[in-house]
Amino acid sequence: MAMVGGGAGSFIGPVHRMAAQLDRQIVLVAGAFSHDPDRSAATGRSLGLEDDRIHSDWRAMLAAEAAREDGAELVAIATPNHLHLPIALASLAAGFHVVSDKPATATLAEALELRDAVSATDRIYTLTYTYTGYPMIRRAREMVANGALGDIRKIVVDYPQGWLAEPIETEGNKQAAWRADPSQAGVGGCIGDIGVHAFNLAEYVSGAKVAAFVADLAAVVPGRLLDDDSNLLLRFDNGARGALLASQIATGERNNLTLRVYGSKAGMVWSHETATSLTINYLNGETRILHDGADGRSRLPAGHPEGFIEAFANIYRDTAAAIRGAPGIVDALVPGIAAGVRSMRFVERAVASSAARAGWTNLED
Repeated sequence: MAMVGGGAGSFIGPVHRMAAQLDRQIVLVAGAFSHDPDRSAATGRSLGLEDDRIHSDWRAMLAAEAAREDGAELVAIATPNHLHLPIALASLAAGFHVVSDKPATATLAEALELRDAVSATDRIYTLTYTYTGYPMIRRAREMVANGALGDIRKIVVDYPQGWLAEPIETEGNKQAAWRADPSQAGVGGCIGDIGVHAFNLAEYVSGAKVAAFVADLAAVVPGRLLDDDSNLLLRFDNGARGALLASQIATGERNNLTLRVYGSKAGMVWSHETATSLTINYLNGETRILHDGADGRSRLPAGHPEGFIEAFANIYRDTAAAIRGAPGIVDALVPGIAAGVRSMRFVERAVASSAARAGWTNLED
């Protein structure tokens, strides 16, 4: 694997690296970690890379790795959103597989362009929608598909964070600065950063697709150019109703993503803060709490908590299996470009619909 981005000060870059290497299926061999040569070199050397495989220009890195007999096979993209498309396109064209941080691109038009490029190659492309890697989320998905909840009637997903409750993007916070900058983040702020996680998770577990929505997005912090709070009513293609709330100005909240799926037989609740359990509530008043580790999905015995890195690593492990030819992984178990296009369509249309106060808006044409 070669990595683009993820240098000093990055949050998600180290997560990608730890996750990719957890199962010893993937080895980091090269990187363009920053456009600053000194910062990129410092990061690469700290990771034990040889100097000739550390770059400050990702284009030069791709060319150098493609020319080596022992060159990288997979490129991991851990940059701000505006660079996802050019790096992915160039990587695919040079014959590399790609794992990209979400969202796939900065705009829907870019996502459609990338979809065409992926379909024109035999390369694997996956997205790190992290929460799809949690064992209990995968178990919840199977339970819904097997009819354990009955007919799905309501889906509610809530993703509150509070770290952008103040304008820290103006105070030197690198992670806040690019997320609040339309030229780097794209058309969506909060909805593009964490709202896409909530959107993807609701569809991934329920098996239903969002058909239409009413969107109310706002930039609550004065002077902020992109939304930091998003509230949507949802209608799904199976007739279910639902809601999606994603906020980065929910003061005091950390990362409390919660999914609720209600069927005709039972309802289920999963919370990221208690990610190793899944609660099922039945019509007769019975509650069943399932714990991971008991069915072989988890890496550790029951009672030994797994978390964000392990969920991320499951996506990398599955991507490695897909590269080696395992069928039924991309777009089925692990989100691929199809999920990327749906997410960007959701972001772009929600932003436009909210601005126009358009009311109910179809996700697809």
